[in-house]
Amino acid sequence: MFPAILPDASGSLLSLLGLLFVFAATVIATAKLAPMLPKDGGREFAHDGKLSAGKPRGAGIIFVLAFVAGALLFAPLSLEMVIYLVLIVICMLTGYLDDAAKTPWGEYKKGALDLCVAAGVAITFVIFGGGDIEFALFGWEISLPAWIYVILAIVLVWTSVNVTNCADGVDGLSGTLAIITILSIYVIDLLRERDESFAFLNLLLCVAILGYLWFNATPSKLMMGDAGSRAMGLFIAIAIMKTGAPFLYILVALVLMLDGGLGLIKVSLIRFCKIHVMNNIRTPLHDHVRKLWGWSNTQCVYRFAIIQIIASLLAIYGVANVL
Repeated sequence: MFPAILPDASGSLLSLLGLLFVFAATVIATAKLAPMLPKDGGREFAHDGKLSAGKPRGAGIIFVLAFVAGALLFAPLSLEMVIYLVLIVICMLTGYLDDAAKTPWGEYKKGALDLCVAAGVAITFVIFGGGDIEFALFGWEISLPAWIYVILAIVLVWTSVNVTNCADGVDGLSGTLAIITILSIYVIDLLRERDESFAFLNLLLCVAILGYLWFNATPSKLMMGDAGSRAMGLFIAIAIMKTGAPFLYILVALVLMLDGGLGLIKVSLIRFCKIHVMNNIRTPLHDHVRKLWGWSNTQCVYRFAIIQIIASLLAIYGVANVL
C-alpha cells in the first residue's frame, strides 16, 4: 500500500493546520517585517545585479523561523530532528548576519562556518543510526565505517549549502528549484516508506518557501539572501540523507548542482590550481543564459524548473521500479 500523504489519519487535521499555519505565518510576517530587513546593495558582477539595489534582503530569516515554529508546534519530533532544526537555525543566522553586515563576510569565514554545521549534521546522523548507503536506482546497498560516512556526509552537506546559495540570483529561481527538489525527496520517502515524521517536515518547508515566493516572484519585492539559501541547502542535504540513498541528490538537485556548482568548480580551479577552464561559460549558469542567450528572468525560472522536474521524475521512476 502507498503510505499516507500526511502522518497517521488521527493527526491529519493537525498536519493540515500546521501547513496552513506555516504559510500564513510566512506571508503575514514577511508583509509586516520586510521594511526592517537589511537592504541589498546591488551585486556588481551579477547580470542585472544593480536592479536589486535597495530591496530588502535576508527574508530567509522569516520563512525559516516560520518553518521551525511549525515543526515544533505540529510535527512529531525526536531528539535527532530537534538537533537538525537547531543546526538549520544556526546556518540561517550565519547567513543573515552576513546579509546584514556592512562589509560582507569573507568566503573562507563562511566556508568554515558551513563546515562546522556540516560536521554537526554528519555526526548527528551517524549517532542516531545512519551509515548505510543504498544505490536506490540499482537496489545495491553498502555499509560504511562511521568515520568514512561522516566524511562523505560533510562533503554532501557543505556542497548542498553552497550550490544552493550560489543558485540564488534570479527572482523566484532558487525557491522554485528547492521546492521541486524537496517535494521529489518527499515522494521518494513515501515510496521507500521512510520516516513519516521527517517526511512531513518536507511539506512544512515547502509551504514556508511558497509564502516567501508570494513576494519574490518576478518582479520581486524582496530577496531571501544567504539566510534562506543556505538553510534550504542544509535541509535538502539532511532530507536526502534521510532517504537512505544520498546519491539520489545528483538527480533531485541536478539544476542546483549545475547552476551553483560549476561556479564553485571554476573559481576553485583558478584560485588553487591556476587552471583556467570554462572561460566561455559565465557562472552561475543563470547569469550565462540571461546575458549570453538572452533569456528573461521568467524564462530562466521556468526552463530551469522544467529541467529539474524531468530529472526528478527520472529519479522517482527509477526508485519506484526497483521497489
